[in-house]
Amino acid sequence: MFIGRQQELNGLARLYNTDKFQCAIIYGRRRIGKTALITEFIKDKESAYFTGQETNAKENLENLSHSIFALSRDFPSSAPLFASYKDALEAVFKLAQTRRVVLAIDEYPYLAASYKAISSLLQICIDKYKETSKLFIILCGSSLSFMENQVLGYKSPLYGRRTAQFKILPFDYAQAKEYFGDSFSGVDAAVLYGVTGGVPLYMSLMDRNLSVADNIKLNFLTTSGYLFEEPGNLVKQECREPAQYNAIIKAIANGASRLSEIAGKVGLETALCSTYISKLISIGIIKKERPFREETSKKTIYSLEDSMFRFWYRFIPDNMSLIQRGESGLSYERIEPQIPAFMGAVFEEICRQYLWAQNIARRTPVLFTDAGRWWGNNPKKREECEIDIIADDKKNAIFCECKWTNEAVGLGVLETLMERSALFRHETKYYYVFAKTRFTEGVQAEAAGREDVTLICFEDF
Repeated sequence: MFIGRQQELNGLARLYNTDKFQCAIIYGRRRIGKTALITEFIKDKESAYFTGQETNAKENLENLSHSIFALSRDFPSSAPLFASYKDALEAVFKLAQTRRVVLAIDEYPYLAASYKAISSLLQICIDKYKETSKLFIILCGSSLSFMENQVLGYKSPLYGRRTAQFKILPFDYAQAKEYFGDSFSGVDAAVLYGVTGGVPLYMSLMDRNLSVADNIKLNFLTTSGYLFEEPGNLVKQECREPAQYNAIIKAIANGASRLSEIAGKVGLETALCSTYISKLISIGIIKKERPFREETSKKTIYSLEDSMFRFWYRFIPDNMSLIQRGESGLSYERIEPQIPAFMGAVFEEICRQYLWAQNIARRTPVLFTDAGRWWGNNPKKREECEIDIIADDKKNAIFCECKWTNEAVGLGVLETLMERSALFRHETKYYYVFAKTRFTEGVQAEAAGREDVTLICFEDF
């Protein structure tokens, strides 16, 4: 079942319907659903689909030739393989001079690694045929750094030749809930969204006939589970020294956030640690954060972009011996009490997504232009504090607190949020408090008498 990606499909369809030459770049981390998107798009179109492989130029050319030959009866079944990449590309460009044809090259970085002149050759063909050919080229890749620098970058031979680009991101919670349907409650769907990171492939592994606990045991806490070694395998594919990268990811997953703190945890010089972190940022595992609206702040921290990585590195290594001895049940007993703390950051992200959806639908008191997390010093109390979400248009703001707890959220949470908002000079301030379950009568009575306070229970989303 194919779900989601409607915006991307609509964008590709719009390009396709122009009946003019198009070159669309599709990229995103591994397992995110790029190939499924391409397959869905080309299923009813005349198309050649080719996947680059980690092999030599000759074998990739042979496979590309077979893909192009399968396009049309214009190529006899006994046709010899193309003698060069130039011949192969020119053949498909010329074929598309009379009709719409799609050429999808998946894992383009592998092809470029085996034949380094391919981007320059594509540039020449595009410049030569773009006015006369109806070819629709799709270049797709999982290496974010390669696609952004070597395909989309200013120094790339293909710079200026692409007509659209699509960075494929994980599903948001609304899409995940749509995928799971009524099989799981909203809360259970949120937990599964958190442990899978919204990655479609990982979500598809969750059995609708099993509980959340059993799904985690089956996929993470058994040696045969698909996700038992998945993050480590992804790091090995992208990084030359996986041991150092694994140590850095684990340190961040367990709470280290500042560069000096991370470097100290893993025993590296800060300069070298920074180099490793930059690589992890480029492949979409780590993100660099500053307090909201403080672009030049020295309070930079690092966190994991992917909540599945955060779940895995926080819980699996410490339970590895138990898991390898078949003790998935005991492992889960150790992990379960810590899941609410893990879900705190996931719930903040879900609330942020909800707030953006409301903003786009013009249902927020402030039509904000940006939203983010803030942390810093409260000079009155001489202590560090944070605000889960601030959303503003620079003049007016919404301040949000998100609580993933089974206990009722009380008046103290709202009062603390208001107190911290005094650190900011917005003209008008509104307050949202998000709760996993319910609110106390005290905070409900306070909110009832104020137009600037909104209380939202998760199941009301």
